[in-house]
Amino acid sequence: MTLEELTAWLQEQGEPAFRGKQVFRWFYRGATSFGEMSDLSKPLRQKLEEQCFLSKPKVARKQVSALDGTIKYLWELADGNCIETVLMRYKHGNTVCISCQVGCRMGCAFCASTLAGKVRDLTPAEMVDQVLFTQIDSGEPISNIVLMGIGEPLDNYDTVMKFLTLVNHPDGLNIGMRHISLSTCGLVDKIDKLAQRGLQLTLSVSLHAPDDETRSKIMPVNRGIGVERLMDCCRRYFQTTGRRISYEYAMIDGVNDSDQQADRLASLLKGTPGHVNLIPLNDVEESPLKPSRRVAAFQKRLESQGVTVTVRRKLGGDIDASCGQLRRKAMREEN
Repeated sequence: MTLEELTAWLQEQGEPAFRGKQVFRWFYRGATSFGEMSDLSKPLRQKLEEQCFLSKPKVARKQVSALDGTIKYLWELADGNCIETVLMRYKHGNTVCISCQVGCRMGCAFCASTLAGKVRDLTPAEMVDQVLFTQIDSGEPISNIVLMGIGEPLDNYDTVMKFLTLVNHPDGLNIGMRHISLSTCGLVDKIDKLAQRGLQLTLSVSLHAPDDETRSKIMPVNRGIGVERLMDCCRRYFQTTGRRISYEYAMIDGVNDSDQQADRLASLLKGTPGHVNLIPLNDVEESPLKPSRRVAAFQKRLESQGVTVTVRRKLGGDIDASCGQLRRKAMREEN
C-alpha cells in the first residue's frame, strides 16, 4: 500500500490519520510482524494482525563472490516461486538489481530468465521486499536500484509504477528517481506511456543489434516492432523527458559484433542523445551464443564515430550472477 492508501484504510477502521505514517515507517524498517510496532496501541496491532499481512521473502540460496563481494540472492516467495536479486558494490555506493516477474515471456536468446517462460507478475510488495531485505540481510545500505533482473518491467507496468512510488517516498526507502534505472527490451507503447509520467529515472533500452534481421533472431519482441519504430520512440522519450537513454548491447560472438554492425549502430544513433553500454555476454549453459572477443575493437570503432561508449564491469562471475542463472539451476535440481 502507498501511504495514502494505508492512511485511508486506517481511517475507515476508526483510526486517526497519523497512524498511517507510523505503520508505513514500520514497513520500511523491515518489520515482519505487527507485534513489533511498539508505538501502536495493542488493539490496533491486534486488528492489523487479523485483517492484514506482511510479506517477507525467504532466503532460498545466497552466494557471495570471492572476486568482488557481489551477493546473489535466490528468494522464495509465499507461493513457493523463486526470484533473484543481486547486490553489487561500487565506489559510488551499493546497487541492487531486482526482478519484476517470476520468469519472462520475452524470449531473448541470450538470457536465462526466459528459458522456462513467464509464471506470473510480482506484486509491488514483492519488488520492495527485494530492496528492503537485501539491505537488512547484507547489512549494506542501498543507494541505487536497477530493474534489470528477471522479467520485463514494462510488461508489469502498473506494479512497477507503484513500486517506484513506494521506494521513492521520503518515509519509505527514500531512493531518488535519478538513482533508479529501468531496463526494457523495447515495448514502445509502454515507453510512450512512461514518458508522459516525466520521471527522472534512467531508461535503459536493450538494443543488442542495429538491424531487424539480427535483432529479430535474438529478440522475438522485435518482430512486431522493428528497430526504426523503436528508435523513433526513443527520440520521442528524450524530447518529452529530457533524459538521455542508455542503449544496452550484449556482445555476442559472430552475431552482432562486426565492424559493419558497429558502423550501422553509429549511424542509427546519430543525432540521438544517449550512450551505448557494451555488455560482455555471460555464458548460459543452454544457449549456443558465446561472448564476443571483439569488445575493445567494437568500442573503438563506435568512439571513432562520436558515440559515447562504456563497457559494463563484469561482477559476480563466480556466482551465477547473470540474470536467471541461479533460478534456472535451482529448478533443474528440483526436477
